[in-house]
This record gives sequence, structure tokens and C-alpha cells, in this order.
Amino acid sequence: MTTTRSTDATGTASPTTAGAARLHHPATRRAFRTVKILAAAYGALSAAVLLTVTVLASTGHTVTSFLWGRSGGILAGAAVVYWMTVLASRGTRWAYLRVRILSVVMPLAIVTVDMIPGVCPLWFALAQATCAVPLAAAAFLSNGPGLRAAFPKP
Repeated sequence: MTTTRSTDATGTASPTTAGAARLHHPATRRAFRTVKILAAAYGALSAAVLLTVTVLASTGHTVTSFLWGRSGGILAGAAVVYWMTVLASRGTRWAYLRVRILSVVMPLAIVTVDMIPGVCPLWFALAQATCAVPLAAAAFLSNGPGLRAAFPKP
């Protein structure tokens, strides 16, 4: 199948053949809605971890720069994943490809780094692992055949 691409007013390339028709299919819309919800849940849980670190620091507990940087970085990453998911749901192929990759790599990276002995307290590792769960679920949807069909290879 040949896919032609056109550029819209924002300069975003969009598929103009079967991929575009598949993008507007109800099942594809549902899948993207679910991925957006999962990305938002990832962001909300990440914000809760950062808030916990903030409360601990303001009440006199020891909070390392790793906890600050890690929880802030994870929250920033959640914002990027959500933004790319929105772009992908509008038909932007590069954003879709990045969502596919990030939704697999980020949960693995979160869990792997937190498993290094002595890097962070157990409560923080468990909180970060909890944050990774919705993103891991989004990986199954974004890498599934339904969404892949909406973005055929050029």
C-alpha cells in the first residue's frame, strides 16, 4: 500500500490514504483515548511522588538531590509522553513512533535504576514503580496492531 503525505497548516505531515481512514476508526479513537488516560495517570502519579518529596523536605526529612531530580525528571517525562500522545492521536507519525518507544523504555528504565542497591529508599522505588505501571499498560496499546494499522510505513 502506498501512503502519500500532505502538510497541514501547522506544518505537520499527515497520512492521506488508508492510514488516515484507520486513524478515525472508533476502535483507534478508543485506543488513543485510553493511552491518553494512562499517560495522564502516569503524570498524576509522578506529581504525587514529587509532592511527597516536597512534603518530606519541608518537614525536615532528608531528601537527596537524586530524589528531587528523579521525581522532577519523571514528571517532565510524563508531560512529554502525554503531549506526544495527543499529537499521535491527531495523526503525527513521528510522535506515534516515539510514544511506542518511550512507553516501553521508560518503565524499564525507571524500575532498573530504582533496583540499584542504595540509590533510593524503598518507599521511593515502590512509588516510582507504581508510576511506571500505567505507562507499561500504554505500551501494550500503542504497540498493538490496532494503532500500528493507523500509521502504515511510508
